[in-house]
Amino acid sequence: MHKRLLDRLKAKEEKMIKIRRYLHEHPELSFKEENTSDYIADFYRDLDVSVERNIGPRGIKVTIDSGNPGKTLAIRADFDALPIQEETGLPYASKVEGVMHACGHDAHTAYMLVLAETLAELKDTFKGKVVVIHQPAEEVPPGGAKAMIQEGVLEDVDHVLGLHVMSTMKTGTIYYRPGYVQTGRAFFRLKIKGRAGHGSSPHMANDAIVASSIFVTSAQTIVSRRLSPFDAGVVTIGSFDGQGQFNIIQDTVSLEGDVRGLTDQTKEVIETEIRRIVKGIEVMFDVECELDYQDDYPALYNDPEFTQYVADTLQSADLDFDVALTEPQPPSEDFAYYAKERPSSFIYAGASPEDGHIYPHHHPKFNINERSLLIAAQAVGTVVIDYLNQ
Repeated sequence: MHKRLLDRLKAKEEKMIKIRRYLHEHPELSFKEENTSDYIADFYRDLDVSVERNIGPRGIKVTIDSGNPGKTLAIRADFDALPIQEETGLPYASKVEGVMHACGHDAHTAYMLVLAETLAELKDTFKGKVVVIHQPAEEVPPGGAKAMIQEGVLEDVDHVLGLHVMSTMKTGTIYYRPGYVQTGRAFFRLKIKGRAGHGSSPHMANDAIVASSIFVTSAQTIVSRRLSPFDAGVVTIGSFDGQGQFNIIQDTVSLEGDVRGLTDQTKEVIETEIRRIVKGIEVMFDVECELDYQDDYPALYNDPEFTQYVADTLQSADLDFDVALTEPQPPSEDFAYYAKERPSSFIYAGASPEDGHIYPHHHPKFNINERSLLIAAQAVGTVVIDYLNQ
């Protein structure tokens, strides 16, 4: 059974690449993936599967039922793109101005479609069910996962398995990590209102720029002085808008910031400290502060037992790639919502380009090694078959 799966996937490698390149040329932004959703649904039209559409914002649930009693394993792939102007120069570069698949979601969808097709062809050889989750809007909060879960996509599901291609990881290796593996995320907007005045007479004004500057530097002490040295957290001020004239003291400054924490507890500490600093700024400078703090995705926690099972299964299988432990990853991922509902595992397929020109995710020159498509399909497919036939 295992060999049949691998052989069929290998024979369909060019099909995966063709699908990936088509999707790469036709990217759509989060919550606007109308054509992509139609494309995915059309792919399943002649397959012996159950397709449910518009679960959450254009989400699709595909059920492959073997007809034999058993467990249910969900596998997930996202399909939204980013508001980035592509600069790769690829012959299949984005045809949509200012929109690009700069995170590999086109690859996720391509390998998942072909894997699902192959599992449907072989469903009489395993037990239970496979639920394929095609999820929109991973990139923009509140994300697509949360709504799909609320509308029942995980009903009767025992475990969830996800995979992300990584341009910064070595092609030919699947990476895993039990426990916390990706940070949770929050963002905030802060408006500090002082009193304008002449640059020559600061005592008659209330300088919002000075107050805001103190906030920026104080916020950096949260990580260095309020978190344990063994906890990972980041506070980034990405926008500081206090534009004016050189000899005029500004009365209002607006800031925006990004927060990351490898555990939900770390995120809570950072939020508490930011709110405390804001109150202190108000007292210290006699300014008025308006803080809008939005908690985004939770930290992604890989169930240790299920993740070790995934790693052991891949390591013991006769596969043409390596399996290795990875360090935690700084970006956030709304797969974390599935992991809060079911014991789950999120793994990575190395996809560094062969030419050595490696750009990180969300970069206008981002690209992947398309060998990673087959590796991803074989890895996820191997776990599916082994798990359902236990």
